Amino acid sequence: MTEVEKQGEVDLRKNFNYGLVVESDLNEETQAECLESAQTAIEKHSNSNEEAAKMLKGIMDKKFGGPWNVVIGEAFGFEITHQMSNLCYLFFGGNMAVLVWKCN
Repeated sequence: MTEVEKQGEVDLRKNFNYGLVVESDLNEETQAECLESAQTAIEKHSNSNEEAAKMLKGIMDKKFGGPWNVVIGEAFGFEITHQMSNLCYLFFGGNMAVLVWKCN
């Protein structure tokens, strides 16, 4: 792949910087806030998934009470136990997965 093709690929991904919810049992208001907060965190900390996850966790803990858990990355699997109506799994920008859940 040439440098020009690589550059075109990167630019294409930037055109799709929106969240796509895969699975969620949050109410609509909380889900919208989670989606917006995830987008803000990922854009602000585009070089560090760990920092983006910490920021998103802080936002969710502050707005909806803790403890929230957050995983952000490109290649992971999961099996979790969570409180009902407290899970959101989404993709951002096509390849970045975000998992947010609350547990006891």
